[in-house]
Amino acid sequence: MIQRYSRPALRELWSDAQRFATWLEVELAVCVAMEEEPASPVPPGTAAKIRTAAAGRIDADRILEIEQRTRHDVIAFLTHVEELAGADARWLHLGMTSSDVLDTSLAILLVRASDEIAGSLEKLRAALERRAQEHRATPLIGRSHGVHAEPTTLGAVFAGLHAEIVRNQVRWARTRCEIAVGKIAGAVGTYAHLSPALETRALARLGLGPETVATQIVARDRHAVFFNALALIAGSIERIALQVRHWQRTEVGEAEEPFGKGQKGSSAMPHKKNPILSENLTGLARLVRSYAAASLENIALWHERDISHSSVERVIAPDATALVDFMADRAAGLIDGLLVHPERMRQNLELTRGLVFSEGLMLALVKTGLERQRAYEIVQRNALAAREGGPSFAERIEQDAEVTTRLRIEEVRACFDLEHQLRHVGAIVDRGLRR
Repeated sequence: MIQRYSRPALRELWSDAQRFATWLEVELAVCVAMEEEPASPVPPGTAAKIRTAAAGRIDADRILEIEQRTRHDVIAFLTHVEELAGADARWLHLGMTSSDVLDTSLAILLVRASDEIAGSLEKLRAALERRAQEHRATPLIGRSHGVHAEPTTLGAVFAGLHAEIVRNQVRWARTRCEIAVGKIAGAVGTYAHLSPALETRALARLGLGPETVATQIVARDRHAVFFNALALIAGSIERIALQVRHWQRTEVGEAEEPFGKGQKGSSAMPHKKNPILSENLTGLARLVRSYAAASLENIALWHERDISHSSVERVIAPDATALVDFMADRAAGLIDGLLVHPERMRQNLELTRGLVFSEGLMLALVKTGLERQRAYEIVQRNALAAREGGPSFAERIEQDAEVTTRLRIEEVRACFDLEHQLRHVGAIVDRGLRR
């Protein structure tokens, strides 16, 4: 999945080469912190010498080759670093356990991935803002249950989607803080051969804080927050995609995905223009949600730890981050290039010949002192008759004595005023575009 959907930055982030380079960062940060300890056995300058010997020379293939023999990835890594740095490498990994390296480096990678995703989210937010401003007053029929309800504007729809993406951005910033946690606490997190102060200094060099109470690992509820936040972003993007898919239906035709020169919609039907971008986003959202579910399963582990979570994270960390980054970037392009058909929106708005103004008429009757249920019955009777054909809803209302004895004709006609119906939408759009 990572190869197909990730942009170059994320593809490189989750490569074997970057994984091992990050492990080296962790080991060297701890080594520096050990050099700073009073009466430390680690000679000053050791970390710098190892960095000079090993940085840029870590050979992922060589580590994987050693791992075939050792059946242990961190041991294979340390063996290779010793090949490069010689005797100085003996000062690495003192008092540490593999999870100190693995969980801390995973935190570094997830933080870096989160920054990439934040950039793509901002791109999507900006696209929604532009289209909301462009179409703040473009009338559109609002729908509930897929059925015509009351008028709104396309700008209001975009503003609502924009507000949701902003909520995702705020949530994502909090998630970044929650996941920016490592541990250098030893085998079961008791600092038996280390110290909390050393851990704090080492992690600070890496831009991380220490886990509050570590076991052998960082608690996996943090990771579950991360992957569920990704699922929420994917769900918001799916909501956008589903809206576009509906608009593009032939019977609706209010907006459609961009269709490039030379693009083909169907192998059999040359006339087809299908919402393939939106459908792709819908499918990917399902996959991201499945990864969120897997992260929840990772929370409960045996005692101080087992490794049942490890195999899961090796799949879901690169895949989920790459997918959501891709989805946000694709959704931004979809919104930017969306072809809007205001004239079709107006046709659809007028399709029911005024039925969408029924609530305003009912409320006008209630304000004359008529009981609400009776007002509802009068309006519904005329509305259902208009649906069957013949005179329009407005025409029937103007001929209904129960209405005209209570409302003047100009009062009736005012209930069908689209501008009055949408008089607050500009304020709604402004509110939806606040950051």
